[in-house]
Amino acid sequence: MVPAKEVMVGVDMGGTSLRALVVNAQNEILAIEKTPTNVALKPEGLIRELALMVEDVVRSVGLRKSQLRAVSIGAPGAVDPEHGVVYHAPNLAGWDEVPLGAMLGKLLRVPVFVENDVNVGVAGEHALGAGQGTQELVGIFVGTGIGGGIISRGQLYLGSRGAAAEVGHMIVQVDGPLCGCGSHGCIEALASRTAMERDVREAIRAGQKSCVLKLMEERGKDRMTSSIIQRAIRKGDPVMRKVMKRAQYFLGMAVASVVNLLDPECVVMGGGIAERLGEYFVAPIRKTAYENFLRRHDADRVKIVPGSLGDNAGPLGAVVLARKRLEK
Repeated sequence: MVPAKEVMVGVDMGGTSLRALVVNAQNEILAIEKTPTNVALKPEGLIRELALMVEDVVRSVGLRKSQLRAVSIGAPGAVDPEHGVVYHAPNLAGWDEVPLGAMLGKLLRVPVFVENDVNVGVAGEHALGAGQGTQELVGIFVGTGIGGGIISRGQLYLGSRGAAAEVGHMIVQVDGPLCGCGSHGCIEALASRTAMERDVREAIRAGQKSCVLKLMEERGKDRMTSSIIQRAIRKGDPVMRKVMKRAQYFLGMAVASVVNLLDPECVVMGGGIAERLGEYFVAPIRKTAYENFLRRHDADRVKIVPGSLGDNAGPLGAVVLARKRLEK
């Protein structure tokens, strides 16, 4: 029997899937549950699904929801962690100024904390993953978009409005492609998985040979997932390799800019692509970054590494941050 009140549930609330972990006081994972995100549901419906998911995963370890110390969620988009409000989640229908913490807390009758999904991922890698032992760290997570998080003096840095570390919207090419945020040349518009898919499709339309669309069709995918990217690279697909090389270059330049500004001990590259490709993905980013540091003579003192927690980084980081808030 798991001791009650030592257990928390961490949730990663993604646009593709919901992932919940039951975690004990030693940050050991006791159970995992994952389900597709029904993005068509209104906020109230999706929050009810979250509540049922938490109840199910807690029941799987012999506990009731009333025995939880807290539930902590990493939510996509603009979040107010102090009040548990999701101001805007572009990949979820109707998520504008939704009091997620209060609504889920009312259903579960336990404390509920809410934080930005990338911030919790970075907190997880700092506390339990590739960034353990550092005081100054930057996390850059590459997926559908590109998000970032900063750890300074061992604590998550949020900025004056809670909007710090929007690395994906650093402009690195002023006349570059249009980004979803409305600006041109953001790193997200040049090196995210979405940007890579755009560039692959453009190359194919221009007559270049590639197996990417065939791989997507074979696996019933309507978008270029990290697994498709991995398979295409393993097959030596020339278009995918060229597009990847370009994305790695821009990511390397972005990392160099971040390091020149903040001088962290470590930069953790997270997200599905980094998880699947590891050093293949990160090594060229590291090389470009080191070549563009202002201070180059000891560049290798700044570690640039892939994350080590994979899909569990967010839920584990959510638990870590919730514990800190409860201690205060």
